[in-house]
Amino acid sequence: MPLTRAQPAPGSEDVEMVPPAVDLVLGASACCLACVFTNPLEVVKTRLQLQGELQARGTYPRPYRGFVASVAAVARADGLWGLQKGLAAGLLYQGLMNGVRFYCYSLACHTGLTQQPGGTVIAGAVAGALGAFVGSPAYLVKTQQQAQTVAAMAVGHQHHHRSVLGALETIWRQQGLMGLWRGVGGAVPRVMVGSAAQLATFASAKAWVQERQWLPEDSWLVALAGGMISSIAVVAVMAPFDVVSTRLYNQPVDGAGRGRLYRGLADCLVKIWRQEGPLALYKGLGPVYLRLGPHTILSMLFWDELRKLARRAQHQGT
Repeated sequence: MPLTRAQPAPGSEDVEMVPPAVDLVLGASACCLACVFTNPLEVVKTRLQLQGELQARGTYPRPYRGFVASVAAVARADGLWGLQKGLAAGLLYQGLMNGVRFYCYSLACHTGLTQQPGGTVIAGAVAGALGAFVGSPAYLVKTQQQAQTVAAMAVGHQHHHRSVLGALETIWRQQGLMGLWRGVGGAVPRVMVGSAAQLATFASAKAWVQERQWLPEDSWLVALAGGMISSIAVVAVMAPFDVVSTRLYNQPVDGAGRGRLYRGLADCLVKIWRQEGPLALYKGLGPVYLRLGPHTILSMLFWDELRKLARRAQHQGT
């Protein structure tokens, strides 16, 4: 069913031609594909963010030092496949979170919300919050699996999960249904700010590149350039929330399912600031960018290209 609207915003014309249900499938598929390539960076990022948890700088051992050395350390300790720890949970998370996120954002575009002042930011934030909530159990398992390693290289609490289903079953049995959503208070603001930055800046950045006519209008390089610009904004606003989210998800819990280290988002922020210093909120910044940057670029590129294919198929069917 074609949807029309007067004076569409730059970069939003193609959104109108793809139904939200199609965007759900395309968005989830694109982000899962990107996850396969960026998951090793996620493993390294998780280890760096947990290293020296609630300890003053210089008072703890550092088995992970910098990006390249950390990749080598993970490979030595866990083997090359160790760089893909948590991949199954990561794919589940990307499929759930981004399927919901792209569906909701596309729905907002169709209803005209993104044409209003600040509409793209609001739509991106709300869509990200809903996606983060739905995907939270998968992110919980992913974080805990990626932190797991041999004792000599361990950072943060070790949960010893053997599989995604086994982890979900263990958490359900020990902590109840709410235990599967433990840490969601850190995940929702993390994805809200990242999603708002990504979805709002990608359309604008892509339109800006097209206006400059540096590249052929229909070239995949336009989406690539838009994704590269968007990734800078995503990392800038998302890094502190990413550290907090990792800590909340990986912390040990007591018999009642409450975190032993942090009570929630604000408590975690305050404790990191006081005990580790403000720069600790940017721990693992290099891998954070190397992971979020390429993931944003690849996700938006794959999404954009898949949507072009969907539009062509729509035209051929009419």
